[in-house]
Amino acid sequence: MRQEHTPPIALIVALDEQNAIGSNGSLLCHLPNDLKHFKRITSGHAVIMGRKTYESLPKGALPNRTNIVITSGAAENYPGCTVARSVEEALSHCKNDDTAFVIGGGMMYRTTLPLADILYLTRIHHSFPDVDTFFPEIDCREWKMIGEEKHRADETHPYDYTFLTCIKKSIIQ
Repeated sequence: MRQEHTPPIALIVALDEQNAIGSNGSLLCHLPNDLKHFKRITSGHAVIMGRKTYESLPKGALPNRTNIVITSGAAENYPGCTVARSVEEALSHCKNDDTAFVIGGGMMYRTTLPLADILYLTRIHHSFPDVDTFFPEIDCREWKMIGEEKHRADETHPYDYTFLTCIKKSIIQ
């Protein structure tokens, strides 16, 4: 349930052609421009993540962001982060932000997609084998694409990819 006075909720994710987002706690592949895109969009904002996503971060809490981890674990296990026990509690820590970003993982995306206002998708034009974590199906009738930026594979990006920005249609009606 979404509380009053919460900022817009944005989900940001890189996913393949089958909506896979990861395997064994890791990203699907290394796309330097996607990491720069992620940093540019989320810097200065609150980022909400599940425990496994936090544990996958190579250096812990992300700099220049309010890091919020949703977990039932002990708060002292997440240095540099605010710990919340639910999405509602996490959002209560974002009341002064202009956007709250959900950055993973699969369970967090499934829980928050119905609440989301904006989607920042990096669609990797490839299907990866041996994946175990997926983004939920997106009902295209509920979303309007407002941005699309296509990129070709190159020496540092092994696959074609597209940055997509979508907004919930109910917001713009």
